[in-house]
Formats: sequence, structure tokens, C-alpha cells
Amino acid sequence: MDVWVFFRLLGSLALLMFGMKSMSEALQKMAGPQLRHVLGAMTTNRFTGVLTGMFVTAAVQSSTATTLMTMSFVNAGLLTLLQAISVIMGAHIGTTVTAWLMTLIDLFNVSFLIYPAFFIGIILIYMKKRRIVGDFLFGIAFLFLGLLTLRETGSALVENPETNAVISNFFANFNEPTFWNALLFLVMGTVLTLCVQSSAAIMAITMTLCSTGVLHIDQGIMLVLGENIGTTITANIVAASANTPARRAAFAHFTINAIGVTWALFLLQPFVNQVCSFVGFDRTLSSDAQGFAANLAKASIVLATFHSVFNIANTLLQIWLIPYIERFVCWVIKPKKVDEEEDFRLNFITSGIMETPELSLLNAQKEIVSFSERMQRMFGMVRELLLEKDEAKFAKLFTRIEKYESISDNMELEIAKYLDEIGDAHLSDDTKAKIRAMLREISELESIGDSCYNIARTITRKVQNKQDHFTEKQYEHMHQMMELTDNALTQMNVLMGGRKDAYNVNRSFNIENEINNFRDQLKSQNIYDVNNHVYSYGVGTIYMDIISECEKLADYVVNVVEARMGAKYHDA
Repeated sequence: MDVWVFFRLLGSLALLMFGMKSMSEALQKMAGPQLRHVLGAMTTNRFTGVLTGMFVTAAVQSSTATTLMTMSFVNAGLLTLLQAISVIMGAHIGTTVTAWLMTLIDLFNVSFLIYPAFFIGIILIYMKKRRIVGDFLFGIAFLFLGLLTLRETGSALVENPETNAVISNFFANFNEPTFWNALLFLVMGTVLTLCVQSSAAIMAITMTLCSTGVLHIDQGIMLVLGENIGTTITANIVAASANTPARRAAFAHFTINAIGVTWALFLLQPFVNQVCSFVGFDRTLSSDAQGFAANLAKASIVLATFHSVFNIANTLLQIWLIPYIERFVCWVIKPKKVDEEEDFRLNFITSGIMETPELSLLNAQKEIVSFSERMQRMFGMVRELLLEKDEAKFAKLFTRIEKYESISDNMELEIAKYLDEIGDAHLSDDTKAKIRAMLREISELESIGDSCYNIARTITRKVQNKQDHFTEKQYEHMHQMMELTDNALTQMNVLMGGRKDAYNVNRSFNIENEINNFRDQLKSQNIYDVNNHVYSYGVGTIYMDIISECEKLADYVVNVVEARMGAKYHDA
């Protein structure tokens, strides 16, 4: 085979994949917030879930995108596993639209649309407000250009006597309708899809080979079935680092298609005969028979029809089995035995799941809520430390606080890194502002962790130096200050976990004013008590260090609240 033709084949495949990716990403950006609301609102039962998955996938032209989006929602706790399974079933039907899009190359001459789409697209890209529409036009133009070039390259290979003989002879070795030949092409479709990471690209190659007569339609159908399994493995690889519900959703994706391919293999011959009869395609027509060319032109329609009928039938069959599929995947995928209190692990952000900025920000926000709640738990340990009298328990508790301080540092770095990755995309001003606010939130939350650790070290220093004990009044005042600080943290977490338009920001500022006034009152009282020898200067210093650090911690809380509310409400 000519090297130039080989590279043209690879290049056309790259164009096709880039076009699909660009078009899908542009559509997701245009409909990002709406997709989130649609998925949340229209999955009340298994039937609406299927319809939702079908329409969303048809809109974004990628079942992988819908599946990853669904996994992200499960990962973030916005969808249950039961809802996710129904959406994934719908995505299997929605992805068949892509195959029909590819048949347009056979049915109509779309080449005249490609270059005008490029021209209009580049104009829109330079118009900031229409940039996403321009990206979409570029994506669809690359998609059709890739398909057209792939089809022309395939035809050139067939017209070349040498390459035609080599390729035809290779596939002819497996023309016999045996189980092992069928299994070979099933595995081939799975492996190719896994390698290329795009079932659409392999579907395009399959259509090209079948419509040029190189590949028999039966072999093409087995490749299509293999592609259905291959595309599920991608989701499982991505979900490997996600939490347990997301991994279960990915495994359900595989289970649904594996069951579907299994029953399709048992009913393959009558199933394919019905599809061919419906399209008017003769599987037995030889290459030298009259009407062979006209018959061959229907090959891509047969594949698209088979793909659609298979996925629709598979969904109609398994929609009644969703509760049982849920139980099965829960039985197979066991929860990871990770002690969240002691081990650092991000719950909602994973290295593999990265979709549109809208969905990625949703995951980041969930992680920040978890970060915020963890910092309040850390402060609760500090309060316990002040009361702990047993040396062994004291040392163990301080070690846990040290570990939490390390966790807070790691969480800040990992969330910031994730937000930076989101920031690399083309973002709206509103999304950029959200990222800036989130970066400020995690910085202030890490400072809360530092303050907790500073208080714990101060308490430890007093115990180790064996200084005089605090007076009952000092203990009472420290408990009051810590109670106020914990109330501030509670209000912060109410805001972080809820809707900011329903939150009364004055609650946080009132608590902070109360803390400031109490700190000033205790500072004056401390000077008086030291001068009157109520307790030593050293004890008074440690006492005021704890009080002042609590007040400083409350300032960081207010900074988090301000960042979350998106405006400067208060001068700390």
C-alpha cells in the first residue's frame, strides 16, 4: 500500500475524531447549565431517564460524553445509581443518530457544505459572543471532511488492484458464517474501539469497508456489536479513580451492552435477515451479479439500521431489569474501605472525569463543600484537645490534627490544580469569576486548617511546658469563644452546601462581630488579671494566643462566605 494513502487514511480518521470531539464539546458548552437541569429534573422514573439520555446524547452527539456526564453526577451525588442506569440506556439509543449522520455521505453530496462552514465558523470564532457556535461549525465541517476523505481513501484502496486483493483476501478467510469467525470480529471491534477511544470512528471505518465491498455485511455487523462493548470499557477506565457509585454506573454501562450483545448473538441470523429485508439489501448477492453496485450502496444504511434496532430492542428488553442490574453492579463493585477521617482522598474530583467547564465546576464545588466540612471536624478535634487530660489520648488526638493539617494542604493543591485545568479551556467571564471565587475559597479554608493547627500546637506547648493550669474562668471563656467560632463554621457550611440566594449573610457577620467584641473584652480582662496576679504572665500569653487564633479563624470564615457570595460584603 502506498505510504501516502496510509497517512491519508490516518489523517482522515484524525479529522473525523477531532470533528466529533469539537462538535460535541461545543454543543455541551452551549447547553451546559441546561443539561444539568434536564438530567436532574427528567430522571424521576426509568422511562423519563431513558428519554433524557436519548435526547441529551442525540444533542451532544456522543454517548461517551453523556455517560461521563452521568458518572460525574453520580460522583457528585446529584443522581442515584438507578437514575444513572436509565440515562445510560437512553444514551445507547441516542448514539445511533451519529451512525445515521454518517450515512448522509452516501445519500447526499455534503462536500459543498464543508468549506462554507469553515468560513462562517472562523468569522464566528473571532466574534467572542458567537465563539461556541463557530467551534460547532468547525467541528461539523471537520467531521464531514474526515468522513468524505475516509470514504475517498477507502475507494482508492479498493480501486488499486494490489491493495484490493490483499485486503479482500484477508477478510475472505473469515467469510464462513462460523461462531469463531463471528467472535473474531466481535473482539476486533471491541479492541479497535478501545484503542481509538471512539466508537464513531470505528463505525465510520466499518461503513466505508462494507460500502466498498471489501468487508462482508455480516463481518461489519459483528464489528458494530464489538464497538458497543469497546465504548463501555473507556468509561470503566475513566471511572477507575472515581468513587464507588460512579464506578458502579460505569460497570452498569458495560453490563447493559454485554447482556445485549449476548442475546443478539443467539438471535443474530434472523435478526440480521429482518434488518436486511427491511432495507432491501441482499446479503447473498455476488460481486459479479447484476445490481451488485446498487445493493452495495445500501450497506451503510443496513449498519445504521442494525445499530438503531439493536440498541432500541436492548433498551426495551432491559428497562424492566434496571433494579436487578443495580443490585448486580452493587454486588460486584464493593465500596472501597477508606477511612475518610484519616486518609486523604478527593471524593468528587478525579483525574479522568473532565467534561465541560460547567460540569467540572460542579464537581469542584462539591469537593470544596467536603473540604469545608472537614475543616469544621478538625476544629471539633481542637476543642476536644483542650479538655483531654489523658496523655496517651492527647498525643493521639494531636497526631490526628497534624494529619488533618496535611490533608488541608493537599486538598488546596489538588483542587487548585483541577481549577487550573478547567481554566485552560475557553471560558465565559461568568465561569472565570466562579473559578477565581473558588480559588479564594480553598485558600481561606486552608488558612482555617492552619489556625486549627496553631491552636492545637499552643495547647500542646502549654501541656509540655507543664505551666500552671488555666483558671476556671479562662476555661469558660475559651469554651465560649470556641462555641462562637464553631457557630461561624456551621453557618459557613450551611451556605457552602445550600443555595446562596437563600442564605442570610448577616448571620455570619453578626457572629464575627460578636467574636471581635468578645476578643477585645477578654484582652482587657487578661491585662487586668495578670496585673492582679490572678494567673502568671505565661499562662495569660498562651490563653490570649488561643483566643486571638479563634478570632483570626473566624475572619477566614468570613472570607470564605464573601468568596462564596461573590461580592465584598464586609471589611474584616
